[in-house]
Amino acid sequence: MVKVAVGQADEFSAPDALKGALAEFISLFLFVFIGAGSVLSYQKVHIGVTDASGLIVVALAHGFALAVLVAATANISGGHVNPAVSLGLALAGQITIIRLVLYWIAQILGAIAGAWVLQLVSTGEVVPIHTVGVGESLWGAVLIEIVLTFTLVFVVFATAADPKKGPIGTIAPLAIGFTVLAGVLVAAPFSGASLNPARSFGPAVVAWNWTNQWVYWVGPFIGAAIAALIYDGLFLSPAPPATHTPVSSEYN
Repeated sequence: MVKVAVGQADEFSAPDALKGALAEFISLFLFVFIGAGSVLSYQKVHIGVTDASGLIVVALAHGFALAVLVAATANISGGHVNPAVSLGLALAGQITIIRLVLYWIAQILGAIAGAWVLQLVSTGEVVPIHTVGVGESLWGAVLIEIVLTFTLVFVVFATAADPKKGPIGTIAPLAIGFTVLAGVLVAAPFSGASLNPARSFGPAVVAWNWTNQWVYWVGPFIGAAIAALIYDGLFLSPAPPATHTPVSSEYN
């Protein structure tokens, strides 16, 4: 069930919304710099086609970087670090459409800035972009992005957005980071394993290479929307009242 909340116009200038947008800008700047930078770093050390060890390096860099950035920005912006995650939360009414737009602008600009700075410091290197694997159909790649982003957003809801999360909330950043780590390991050779439109868009702007860019918007947005509608519609429920006392497991 869609629970979209538009919000008030003055939210565009509200201090907490602007602070959240800035946090999203910084997190995407760093995520793209580290993520794309890990690919460049491996390619500089190992000339030629990326092998299995390179896949592991890139997956670890993305997973650990995301876990750290989610933890660092969770109390400021909610730690989205992804336009698809923001979309999912907006569809469930967790953030307003106005805040969604603010976050999208900040995330996209942060991703472009991160890729641009990476290009500056890696003189002579081309910032790598997400590409569909040789022999993989475009619609197959879209389906992979849908499934992986569905998994990511489902985990975000289960560990971070659900009021019933309890102690699990403390491991939300690790759970989210490890989800992306697993996604890169599974799908990088096939779809590129983006799961994040901004992560794909920033390097594409700097490299000015738009090959199959639509795959990394359509797939993640569909996957995020499905995850949000399913989790919010079937599993999400309000937190128990403060006066609620759990039933004792001890019987006299």
